[in-house]
Amino acid sequence: MNFRRLTQSVLTLGILSLALVFNACKKEEEIGPAPTITAGNATQGLVGAVAKITATINAPEGLKTLTVLKNGQAFDSKSYTGQTTDSYSKDYTIENLPIGSSVVFTFQATDSQNQTSTVATQVVSVSDIPSRTPVDVRGVITGNVTWTKDKIYKLIGFVRVGADTTETFSSTAATGTLTIEPGTVIIGDRASKGTLIVQRGSKIIANGTADAPIVFTSERPIGQRESGDWGGLVICGRAVNNQSTGDKGIQLEGSYKGWHGGSNDADNSGSLKYVRVEYAGVPINPNQEVNSFTFGSVGSGTTLEYLQASYGLDDSFEWFGGTVNAKYLVAYRGLDDDFDMDFGYRGNLQFIVGMRGATLADQSGSNGFEVDNDGQGSAAAPITAPVISNVSLIGPKETNATSISTQFQNGMHLRRNTQIKVYNAVVTGYPNGVYIDGTNTLANAGSGSLILNRVVVAGVANWGNNGFGQGSSPAPIGFAVRDINTATPAVDLKVGEQKPSDWFAAQAGNKILTTYAGLGLSQSLFQAVTPTFTLSNGGTLATGGTIPSGSFFSAATFIGAFGSEDWTTKWSNFNPGTTDYSKVK
Repeated sequence: MNFRRLTQSVLTLGILSLALVFNACKKEEEIGPAPTITAGNATQGLVGAVAKITATINAPEGLKTLTVLKNGQAFDSKSYTGQTTDSYSKDYTIENLPIGSSVVFTFQATDSQNQTSTVATQVVSVSDIPSRTPVDVRGVITGNVTWTKDKIYKLIGFVRVGADTTETFSSTAATGTLTIEPGTVIIGDRASKGTLIVQRGSKIIANGTADAPIVFTSERPIGQRESGDWGGLVICGRAVNNQSTGDKGIQLEGSYKGWHGGSNDADNSGSLKYVRVEYAGVPINPNQEVNSFTFGSVGSGTTLEYLQASYGLDDSFEWFGGTVNAKYLVAYRGLDDDFDMDFGYRGNLQFIVGMRGATLADQSGSNGFEVDNDGQGSAAAPITAPVISNVSLIGPKETNATSISTQFQNGMHLRRNTQIKVYNAVVTGYPNGVYIDGTNTLANAGSGSLILNRVVVAGVANWGNNGFGQGSSPAPIGFAVRDINTATPAVDLKVGEQKPSDWFAAQAGNKILTTYAGLGLSQSLFQAVTPTFTLSNGGTLATGGTIPSGSFFSAATFIGAFGSEDWTTKWSNFNPGTTDYSKVK
């Protein structure tokens, strides 16, 4: 063997071995580090709140997978195609867990080299409901002001949006726009008769939601709230009424500088959606209370939808002139009238319901509708002529054994020259269903300028011999449709040559029934519980409705405020006396 060749071969093999070792080491050294994860900060929230679950991931060798566990169980996973970084985020709705408990989210990633990261964690704690921060509000609000749901606003005295407090409207008076967030609570100071007044030229934008309504209510604690604990919500507009001319306005009852009226029927005072007003109606002067909702000459540019008035000491809703339209209104257990209209009100209303408490009635007499042209029954123009569709007026008399206040009067008291037009309505549980009161008003019925179309008046089974207490005692003893007035001695009423009851029965779709049984109404409507509004299968009210002319009115084939859908769901409250408003919802 040639020693020299052998030496060269050995040397060559050694070099090749070293090269292989070098290359192997080089390849191993080129594998990047394992992935790293930084989880989001610990957070807390209320049951039902949404928490953000987040993590930041780095993977020099490229990401392959991410696994997220919630308390050790699968919550989420994600696959990648080699990205070297990622910002992960996912919503978690906090479950109904005990206050103070925690939910632990863990994150672990793998990369393209099957290297795994260490485990990172984010903790979500279930917190108690925080209290709202109290804020006192006084005086005049000007400019753009927003109220937020994390606070509770206390109205001290007459709080005004805008500075228009004189008889004649001035375009130079300071104006304001008050915006109120969904879920905000406003309380009225009892001692100072706290009241919110939106003056002419200013606006309120109070747009709640079904899940987060805006609530105006009593300042008093649970168990102590009562009607008249504070003033109410007042909006003054610049539309036409029949008591003033031009920019010279009239003042609302109580003389608290609620001047309203003008010449702009399209005036815009803002928007109210999903708003409740509770325990309002404080007397400003003796027998001069503020209504829960007061609309003075409010124009058609204003939006009113999903409003509830509960336990007011005066009317639940009152319109003094104006042209504003409204849908989805609830008048619940007020003391005086559910819906009061006068001074030339000409708006459209649809889907409205009034419900009474058996002993809650006013000394002036309590009605579902009370409608006048003005206090004298004059022909002052514009005439009060609202168009109203889909109405349920549920009086206090649940059964013939239910004892009710003698101050209850009429489901509809139509008087003093009104030219109201009502379609698709049901009236029950009142001593009188319909009372067309006064010579001018009866003449309007005869001429067709007052319309009752598809109105069902129903009595209570075994309440007297007609379902309205006739032949029984004690008073009140009433009528489905009154054919005599309330004078002593009573005088016969006439629509042309007809008795009002005969005229009523001759109108399209109208019915007089001795009992509400069979209409499809739930008896819960008479009770102090959350009512069932939807009609029972096969109820008389489920069909036969009509649609009044005009683009405002929605199609509805039923009679009354409800068919198969309950539009009060979530946002309404039929037991506000036990509601804790001190916490942020």
